[in-house]
Amino acid sequence: MAVTLKRVSPIAPFVFRSFPRFGTLYNFSESSTTQSTFSTSHVNSETGVEADDAQDFLLWQNGGGRFHKSASIDPTAVIEFGAIVHPKSVLGSNARVGSGTVVGPCVTIGQFTKIGYNAALSNCAVGDSCVIHNGVCIGQDGFGFFVNEDGNMVKKPQMLNVRIGNHVDIGANTCIDRGSWRDTVIGDHSKIDNLVQIGHNVVIGKSCMFCGQVGIAGSVMIGDYVVLGGRAAVRDHVSIVSKVRVAANSCVTKDIREAGDYGGFPSVPIHVWRRQIAIQRRNSEKGES
Repeated sequence: MAVTLKRVSPIAPFVFRSFPRFGTLYNFSESSTTQSTFSTSHVNSETGVEADDAQDFLLWQNGGGRFHKSASIDPTAVIEFGAIVHPKSVLGSNARVGSGTVVGPCVTIGQFTKIGYNAALSNCAVGDSCVIHNGVCIGQDGFGFFVNEDGNMVKKPQMLNVRIGNHVDIGANTCIDRGSWRDTVIGDHSKIDNLVQIGHNVVIGKSCMFCGQVGIAGSVMIGDYVVLGGRAAVRDHVSIVSKVRVAANSCVTKDIREAGDYGGFPSVPIHVWRRQIAIQRRNSEKGES
């Protein structure tokens, strides 16, 4: 009986080209006659880069990472060991890509932008002086499906991009989906906390601030200087004007057309929400008495 064992390194084969034991698929076949055969296949199971394609990835002298020869990279940029920059991407001056990060094809990263460890960027353009923390995912498909005539869930095409302005800060493990019918946009100077989900086609203005675990559904329009408290949610196709603040744990279910503070589920002007809470408390106390 033959037994097949496979050993695959989780790191791309071209990162460890000088160490043949990494990044190569080994097949050991052991038969009952104790004879063994050894074969190699130079295919990265994670990135799908074939051996011939891997030869087009070169070692970046400033940091030890790898880049495709078709990428355009400023000499002052840093690509740390274990990071990969794919074909036709652009890195501006003094940009920094952390270890384990993948910069996908045709991605643009502006000057002085810093990307942390194990981030994944695809289908996007990032402006100047941005900070993208560890584990951020930008440019993946949005959550778009419809039910066809047979009752099956069918995926809607997600073909557009993400555009991130200048001086934007994106917290760890935040996800920003690419657009389907328009680009997803994050305005200049906006600050996004950890574990935030921004759906496809969302357009966010400048100088907005979103606290941890905020969830924004698809096709939302948000103006400038908008603040969303922790775990606040915004339903799909809702518009929020500039200079709005939404309290933590609130849910915006309808358009907000006037600046001010809002709270509750569904969100209402803050003084209305406080009155609702006070009435509920009084009724609860009367019931107990």
